[in-house]
Amino acid sequence: MKFSLLKLSLGICLLLGFSIPLQAQLEDPVDWKFEIKQVGPDEHEIHFKASIEPGWHLYSQYIEPGGPIPTSFNFETVDGIEVLGKAKEVGELHRGFDETFKMDVAYFSDQGTYVQRIKRLKDQASAQGYLEYMVCNDQKCLPPTAEDFSFTFTNSFEEEKTAEAPAPPKAEKSPAPEKKVAAVPEKASQTPQVAEAPAPAEEPLVEIEETTPAPSGILQPVSWDFAYEKIDDETYQLLYTAKIEDGWKVYSQFIEPGGPIPTAFEMEAGAYEVSGEVAEKGNIHKSFDEVFKMDLAYFEDKVVFVQKVKAKDPNTVIKGSLLFMTCNDEKCLPPDYVDFAFNLSDPAQTGKLDLASLEAGTDGNPYKINTIDLDAPAAACTVNERETEGKGLLTIFLLGFGGGLLALLTPCVFPMIPITVGFFTKSAEGGRGLLNAIAYGSFIFLIYTALSIPFHLTESVSSDIFNEISTNMWLNLAFFAIFLIFAISFLGYFEITLPSKFTNRMQSASSVGGMLGIFFLALVLALVSFSCTGPILGTLLVGALSSDGGAMQLTAGLAGFGLALGAPFALLAASPALLKKLPRSGGWMTTLKVVLGHVELALAVKFLSNADLVEHWGLLKREIFFGLWIAISISLLLYIIGKVRFPHDTKLEKINWVRWGTAALLFAWILHLAPGVSNTEYANRNTFGLAPPLFYSIYDKDTECPLGLPCFKDYEEGLAYARKVNKPIMLDFTGWACVNCRKMEENVWENQEIFDRLNDQYVLISLYVDDRKKLEQDEQAVVTLQNGQQKKIRTIGNKWSTLQAETFGVNSQPYYVLMSPDEKLLNNPVGYTPDVTEFQSFLDCGLSAYEQKTTSAGTE
Repeated sequence: MKFSLLKLSLGICLLLGFSIPLQAQLEDPVDWKFEIKQVGPDEHEIHFKASIEPGWHLYSQYIEPGGPIPTSFNFETVDGIEVLGKAKEVGELHRGFDETFKMDVAYFSDQGTYVQRIKRLKDQASAQGYLEYMVCNDQKCLPPTAEDFSFTFTNSFEEEKTAEAPAPPKAEKSPAPEKKVAAVPEKASQTPQVAEAPAPAEEPLVEIEETTPAPSGILQPVSWDFAYEKIDDETYQLLYTAKIEDGWKVYSQFIEPGGPIPTAFEMEAGAYEVSGEVAEKGNIHKSFDEVFKMDLAYFEDKVVFVQKVKAKDPNTVIKGSLLFMTCNDEKCLPPDYVDFAFNLSDPAQTGKLDLASLEAGTDGNPYKINTIDLDAPAAACTVNERETEGKGLLTIFLLGFGGGLLALLTPCVFPMIPITVGFFTKSAEGGRGLLNAIAYGSFIFLIYTALSIPFHLTESVSSDIFNEISTNMWLNLAFFAIFLIFAISFLGYFEITLPSKFTNRMQSASSVGGMLGIFFLALVLALVSFSCTGPILGTLLVGALSSDGGAMQLTAGLAGFGLALGAPFALLAASPALLKKLPRSGGWMTTLKVVLGHVELALAVKFLSNADLVEHWGLLKREIFFGLWIAISISLLLYIIGKVRFPHDTKLEKINWVRWGTAALLFAWILHLAPGVSNTEYANRNTFGLAPPLFYSIYDKDTECPLGLPCFKDYEEGLAYARKVNKPIMLDFTGWACVNCRKMEENVWENQEIFDRLNDQYVLISLYVDDRKKLEQDEQAVVTLQNGQQKKIRTIGNKWSTLQAETFGVNSQPYYVLMSPDEKLLNNPVGYTPDVTEFQSFLDCGLSAYEQKTTSAGTE
């Protein structure tokens, strides 16, 4: 027993003996002192003061991943206190490039202070925890170290007893030193040098309220104001407004690593739901910063950060803190935390997002993305759409020509045959038959082409005037009514004719003779046949008005229509004998009219759907649209096989092979449409782009985006998210009533390769240029366009159509733009691209350009 005690005593002595030299070698270059200062009846500040040995660096709380361990404060046990935000950093904060970590870091030398504000919830409260920090010098770094702390908080705050009692004089504080930021060293081996400045005063710096003038030497170039705007019963906009003194700047949320601290927002959990990303409203500048050696996005004068939230309880209080950093041309202040609280039941805290008080873009146009250079995309692997604008005219002309040929088969044209026979038989006897026939066809062509003249005269009103006309609610409702009336007429319930007095007068004028008579005969043809050609022309009109060429493409379409209608009549007028051999009206004509009546019923549903979509009525959801089309198709099928008859029909004695073939096609068409009323994976039906989008449904959908893809419908929110996740963007300029947009979604985007790219590798921003939802009054504005015209921005669609026209010089839809999160063009934009392989190449080109751009930026 004695031997064991002896060995134990010797062991302890030896251990102590060896520990003495080891202890002497331990380095502890930071000495911490903790102070408590009461700053209000129930608020205190904890001052964590660090004295740092020369040559060592104590790091900021805000260090990017991959660098040294940031300083942090951890409250393990709290009794009767609430920690308010994160600690503020007070003192001379340095920032420079660190050769060890290969990045810019922020640190204190000599001394630094961290100030943590807390709220005491009872008379006596306490807190325990530890702070963790790391220090380095130019040769080495010490392991992260933990320093324990324990505090007791009591109320020692003395308030004024009477209103008349004079306030005690305040002790003057020494001016705080200017905080200067070192430039990046010229040589890699250099350590950042910071201008020497006197040490800050020992007395802790107290947060200054906005209503109190700041003491001399304490810089507060940014003041914050917090308000909320109620959108509807459950939706609110939180408005974080920063007013910035002249010469200072507040940085965007989207700053690359190695730059200043980006603005960031942290919200405490509560009975509310955050909707989307924080949007930035203000005059954003983007320029190269000589201190940080990189492009930076920042705000001057004023900026409003906007966060949408949903809260069912109107008494909800939303708390949190924001982090920001401010610099001028000479120095930067340490990153600062500002606490906020939004009381959604406090009328004194309500506000409005006043966009008019914010400056426009740097060129005076808020609807032009200044960083987009259409002539210098990152990659030239796609065709420049602007170089091929004229090629669309031929397509529109051919569509119009097809419409004219279709009009030749309508029953309204046939009454003109006997009139034309009589007129040209007489003129042929005079030896001028060929010349008159050519004039006849030319006049028909010119009459239809001239219908586009009024639209040329109004084209200068606005770049999107034709889109506004084609998606106008009243125009679409008018076409719905016209098609419905024509359909009922074609089904045989009544006849549509022009007033006899009017047509008789035209026929009398046509008998005058000479070229004048031929012109009036052509005019009679156009008027008399209008009940059949009108719906065809209406479809062409609405389709062409939304296209990029505007009136020019409308002219091309009408010219094609007039040529197709006029040329056959000119040919037959040259040979009057052939006119007499044309088939007369009969049973086949009645059948054709009934078929056309059903087609016009389906088109009437489409025009009503257009008005419903752009106005968001919710009347013709996708499944209801399909149900109506299926009902119309079944009615036509039953008519073809003789199970349903309309006025003027005779009983069908025998069904020939043409009817059976037509019935088979109709039955297949009905089977094709049927899944459109379901909520299955097969609901996406090819309807030539005429049906509403998939998400416009009676069923609950996870997303209101094409094919269920994740997307944004606000440019700034989508841009913020893209910068957060560091993904390229696909801008999808689309429309509720855009037929080709639906074709792209139904036929191209549903391809798995395309879908996967849009879902996984891009941030999709779908901007609906025909959305007629009114903007809030304070968001409406008059802007000056690049051509000097002024335009009133009233609706959501106005915003996005103006953004498209001003930035890209195009107003057709669909229009697809691939761009990086810093708003640089990746490749040439494209329009309607029905070829899957071609569109996939377009997306891959953008991804390749973005990867190359990112790689190049990383190596600089």
